[in-house]
Amino acid sequence: MLKAIRRVPWNELEDSIGPAAATIPGLLNLVAWGDSATAESALEDLRDRVCQYGSFVHQATAPVVPFLFELARGPQVTCRPKVLGLLKDIGQARQWETAASTLVRSRGCAEHARWEREARTAVRAGLSIARHLENEPDAAVSEAASELTRALTA
Repeated sequence: MLKAIRRVPWNELEDSIGPAAATIPGLLNLVAWGDSATAESALEDLRDRVCQYGSFVHQATAPVVPFLFELARGPQVTCRPKVLGLLKDIGQARQWETAASTLVRSRGCAEHARWEREARTAVRAGLSIARHLENEPDAAVSEAASELTRALTA
């Protein structure tokens, strides 16, 4: 799990607070391998960095998405429904795109809107995984996967 994490140029990416290399790989690993409390805390920190306030994505968001799908599939991950909820929020994020369409097109809004589009595309690419997870025996995972699927196909 998370073997490809080293292939992402995290040092070239920013999250909501700063350089992604400083925290994103470590947080993903804590979600993957931590006990319940550790994993949930790490996921909340990760959410703050890649989908701030549940709707503002950042440069590092799209590269995180495949790892979130990997975590959602990992039976040892204790917070899989919350991982799927984060994917749903990322897939529905349109704050910057809305701002860019209503405000004077500033470079910052346009760049952030591009990050949203890239993040949504990354989430949509995992639709087959979400559909597969709808059949999970864990009811919470199954329901979260169904919510994600509905959000992506609405």
